[in-house]
Amino acid sequence: MSTQPFGRADATAPPSDRVRLRRKRERASYDRRVIDAILDEALIAHLGITVEGDQPLVVPTLHARCGDVVYCHGSAGSRTLRALAAGAPVCLTVSLLDGLVLARSAMHHSANYRSAMLLGRAKIVSDPAQKRSALEAIVEHIVPGRWRDVRPPTGPELEATAVLEIPISEASAKARTGPPLDDEADHALDAWAGVIPLANRHGAPEPDPRLRADIEPPGYVTDYRRAQSG
Repeated sequence: MSTQPFGRADATAPPSDRVRLRRKRERASYDRRVIDAILDEALIAHLGITVEGDQPLVVPTLHARCGDVVYCHGSAGSRTLRALAAGAPVCLTVSLLDGLVLARSAMHHSANYRSAMLLGRAKIVSDPAQKRSALEAIVEHIVPGRWRDVRPPTGPELEATAVLEIPISEASAKARTGPPLDDEADHALDAWAGVIPLANRHGAPEPDPRLRADIEPPGYVTDYRRAQSG
């Protein structure tokens, strides 16, 4: 985790002015350990891009961090991925919701969260071996241990899939923790105030209706857990 906890200014300088937080700067962190932990815990990323005719798009995608890059994938025919592969600027964000903050006043309601944002340009992964490794990383990010049990992608499947590599060079994290921040006068009100904690939890595995009866769920299914960075 960061050498400075969220809730006060992070001592690490922002890598660029583009990712410097202007508002609520005390919630910022530019520490790569903090950013990496959020990327590693989150399951869904959102890619922001402007395509033909200056049309802005935000596309949800699965992702995986490998060292200093984040991999995303999608259809090779996707206009969004084609634009990114051509060098269009991209913004990648992930968010983790940790709690609902109920204040005594309507305007002070909030949420406890952790988020990370990356800015840069994506690069298409064309080398077949690197492409397979990136797809393996994405599968393993979703369910660790899964790749060894499934059929690897075929040549045609690889050709139909685009894999993008986004560097973690311009990045920042932002988080809110703790109770509501009410005005002093509102503490006398009769309304309940506090935090409703939220967490992702898995349910009982639901087998495919066509699964053979002799195939038992592996441990990574029955004991599935997400790494927690907060």
